[in-house]
Amino acid sequence: MKRWLTLLALLAWSVAAIGADAPREWNSLTPDEQQALKPFEQRWGELGPERQQRLLRGAKRWQQMTPEERTRAHERAERWNRMSPEERDQARRRYERFRALPPEEQQRLREARKWYREQPPERREQLRERWKQMPPEERDQFRERAQRRERQDNQRGDRRNDPQLGRGLRPRQ
Repeated sequence: MKRWLTLLALLAWSVAAIGADAPREWNSLTPDEQQALKPFEQRWGELGPERQQRLLRGAKRWQQMTPEERTRAHERAERWNRMSPEERDQARRRYERFRALPPEEQQRLREARKWYREQPPERREQLRERWKQMPPEERDQFRERAQRRERQDNQRGDRRNDPQLGRGLRPRQ
């Protein structure tokens, strides 16, 4: 009996796996999915199953977003569309480098970016100008000091809540 249940479960799994790779007809989509994917309606049948699945996942995420999140997503898409091919390639490379980082480093960078975005515009401008004025050697030293401080904090178990302090972005005295 156990063998039959195992065989049946394996058969059901393989059928589901095969079905997941099959393209979907436009008419099989729910009305909400069709609404979200309206720009792809004319060429939906030409899209490969993987692309259709990615778009369906995106449509599902879109439906779950708040109006504010949708506005931000729309603005990001518009900004992406205005980018030159070179800028897009650079953004893709940056994203790939980020994804290759360990999760702790990704989180540290997210926190530092959040801290930066929460700064008043004048402070952000000061930080940008300070960075621009640094010669490459000083930028490298800055990064090394920040990484050294981060390692020391981690060794002490001193994960500071303020990324500014843990990243070497202390205000000049």
